[in-house]
Amino acid sequence: MSIIIDQNTRLLVQGITGREGSFHTQTMLEYGTNVVAGVTPGKGGQDVSFEVKGRRMTVPVFNTVREAAEKTQCNAAVIFVPARFTPAGVYEAADAAIPVIMTISEHTPVHEMMKCYYAARQRGLRLFGPNSFGIISPGKCKAGFMAHKYYIPGPVGIMSRSATNCYETVMMMSERGIGQSTCIGVGGDMIPGSTFADLLGDFEADPETKAIVLIGEIGGSEEEIAADYIKAHVTKPVIALIAGKNAPRGRNMGHAGAIVGADGTGSAENKETALTAAGAYIAEGTTHIVEILAGLKL
Repeated sequence: MSIIIDQNTRLLVQGITGREGSFHTQTMLEYGTNVVAGVTPGKGGQDVSFEVKGRRMTVPVFNTVREAAEKTQCNAAVIFVPARFTPAGVYEAADAAIPVIMTISEHTPVHEMMKCYYAARQRGLRLFGPNSFGIISPGKCKAGFMAHKYYIPGPVGIMSRSATNCYETVMMMSERGIGQSTCIGVGGDMIPGSTFADLLGDFEADPETKAIVLIGEIGGSEEEIAADYIKAHVTKPVIALIAGKNAPRGRNMGHAGAIVGADGTGSAENKETALTAAGAYIAEGTTHIVEILAGLKL
């Protein structure tokens, strides 16, 4: 099994005719993802053609998400549009009741993302990002822009605020023969559509997942909230890495959400203390994550 997406996913790409949308649709098709539709307003009725492993594949383009959903029964959407258009893309997917919505762009305005967050929650939909690399269930489905060659199927579920730290961890895991069940880009912005705590229950319930890797960052309180959930509900081993220990207070580092308050709120120390109390293993770096996983002998 896997969580969120799998071989039954019917993916819609919003912004499919743009440079990023077209390029990454190509890689998703090459991975075997079932991309059933694209949306670009004003280009409905066209087809986008891709050369995939020597075979010509076409994806129909629609003007609206609702029309695409009605015609293709898509059950997930990945949004490859600039940040200023991301909220409109989320609202449109939510109004069409797409159950899984992934947003890739960085710097979506915080107040707009708050509205997107509640639009999805009120409809019972799963929203990921913004600033997410997407989701991949190795060997089954890829929705996003991750370098899929580094991923192999296996028993470790991963959720990460940082794309780079996740890629590095996965590459070293795969070199050691430690595969992944599902990898999720939670995103590094201040208001994520889904938090670590939202996902822990999914990994806990997945029989294929034997251990969970949580790659967090300074800033916000996601990791502390996740620690409370782990303590109350999670029986599987959790390995946590908090990036940004040496960042100066009051200055955001890289991601919009990676900022420690002047009073220490959101610091790596606070997060590690909470996760340790919940029984999680604390990793000092990506290499250490792999060492801990190897020692668990999953």
